[in-house]
Amino acid sequence: MTSSTSSSSTASRPTVSSEPSDRRRWFALAIVMTAAFMDLVDVTIVNIAIPSIKRDTGASFSSIQWITAGYALAFAAGLITGGRLGDIYGRKRVFLIGMGGFTLASALCGFAANPEMLVASRILQGGTAALMVPQVLSIVHATFPAHERGKVFGLFGAVVGLGAVSGPLLGALLTEWNIAGLEWRPIFLINLPVGIAGLILGARFITESKAPKALRLDLIGVALVTLGLLMLIYPLTRGRELGWPVWGYVSMAGSLLVFLVLVVFEREKARKDGSPLIELSLFRVKSFAAGIAVQLAFGIGLGIFFLVWTLYMQMGLGWSELRAGATGIPFSVGVSFAAGISVQKLVPRFGRKVLQAGALLMIVGLLLYIWESDRYGMGITSWQMVLPLVVMGIGMGLIVAPLTDAVLSEVPKEHSGSASGLINTVQQMGNALGLGLVSVVFFGSIADRPAPQQVGPAFAEAFQHSLWWVAGVLAVIFLVMFALPARPRQHVEGGAEGVDTMDEPVAELAKAPALTP
Repeated sequence: MTSSTSSSSTASRPTVSSEPSDRRRWFALAIVMTAAFMDLVDVTIVNIAIPSIKRDTGASFSSIQWITAGYALAFAAGLITGGRLGDIYGRKRVFLIGMGGFTLASALCGFAANPEMLVASRILQGGTAALMVPQVLSIVHATFPAHERGKVFGLFGAVVGLGAVSGPLLGALLTEWNIAGLEWRPIFLINLPVGIAGLILGARFITESKAPKALRLDLIGVALVTLGLLMLIYPLTRGRELGWPVWGYVSMAGSLLVFLVLVVFEREKARKDGSPLIELSLFRVKSFAAGIAVQLAFGIGLGIFFLVWTLYMQMGLGWSELRAGATGIPFSVGVSFAAGISVQKLVPRFGRKVLQAGALLMIVGLLLYIWESDRYGMGITSWQMVLPLVVMGIGMGLIVAPLTDAVLSEVPKEHSGSASGLINTVQQMGNALGLGLVSVVFFGSIADRPAPQQVGPAFAEAFQHSLWWVAGVLAVIFLVMFALPARPRQHVEGGAEGVDTMDEPVAELAKAPALTP
């Protein structure tokens, strides 16, 4: 996410021709959209292949958690810094470095010899995605004139939806086909030809741009955030396997101290040079503070649900990757449908009630799922899952599309870029934390070594137990949403003479549906 202001972005924007004959910018758009699609698919494609990865590599359940959580953690920790690097050193340059690193990391994932190598490669992949993804909309903003950006951002929204829907299905097909006997590995190796082509074409067609007043890097802030999250998440993922040792509790308690040090450091950095990683003054805005809490909790809930859902269908019910991937289609359709109508028709009329209705619908869907899983047991079918999944999908769509605008609506414009970057970062951090909590809410309900005939029922029971946790998180979200504005307004004017200093790429990205794991 770029964190620079756009009050002087016009000065840094290269001159672009709006004539139809100027095709370079459309090639550039195709390249950066492909990169965004790669990231979106990679976020959603892995879960469906987890059982195959576990069988092939002998990975422990904690390693499985880190294959997903490691990506989310590295991506979250690097998002704001990735945007600032592009502003300082050039968005094209940082984009190509990120895409090259993402492609290399994908190859390392695909050729991983053991679970440890796969986890490390996924962390590298998340870190390089944090360099690549923030540049996408900044490059679009610098390449296209204002009158064309509406069409372009509409295309971006379509890519977001397509990536979210196609990831699980693509992962299921690639795994099920077992291309060249590689089983799960093609879900990563497919990025190689795409990434190489993107690097070659990107170097030729993307125009370089920088921000003349980019904020400075805050590497100490990044280090403190990463350290605090590691001290919290690592004991959660390993604690059960190790018998919950004392050092784990000490580490989790110590993470609170690290976050306290982070707050003190960020306050001092804001005073000295005005470029902190986290703009603490934003938390004085009640709606923003509440919105950040909602984003964090929402990320936790989604992180728990998507992983345990995959484990339940494939390792509990014994379904194939393709059947599990196809079962999720009604959910994706529900999200896409509700996201489309929520911002355009519902929120302008009903305000925050739309978001709260979304939370309640998701709770209803979860309760239906718990009831059906308990009633039908191991004989449950994909068709019987359609109703709870559609209800949950509609509920999620009512939340993800308008949430960021609601959170930002009372934030002064001069801080909109920082606020948007922080919102997306916090959701990814919540996702990583939710994946870590799977050890507690899911595996904590399963005996250490259940008999083979008990594995399925044990996973089904653990799945139901986990959904109660997710429902509880959503109930908290529903209550916290009362602190959001009743009707989101336009961003509060700020800065000298009310000049609009909104970072347009960040603002548009804020309107895109949140990414799901």
